[in-house]
Amino acid sequence: MMICFLVSTGANAQCSICTKTAQQLGEKPAKALNSGIVYLALTPLAILGIVGFRWYRSNKDLL
Repeated sequence: MMICFLVSTGANAQCSICTKTAQQLGEKPAKALNSGIVYLALTPLAILGIVGFRWYRSNKDLL
């Protein structure tokens, strides 16, 4: 599972509207759009990681 996060590959847009929008924006705004998408995806994962770590740390004596 963790290997999926370590391997980076090129990706295409999920829908044709996103592709057309990114093409029309140009290179610099398209990179900002991609960065925003990554930021929005990583925020919930970071929250889950913090909650999971705190749960593990508080319950490691029970395991």
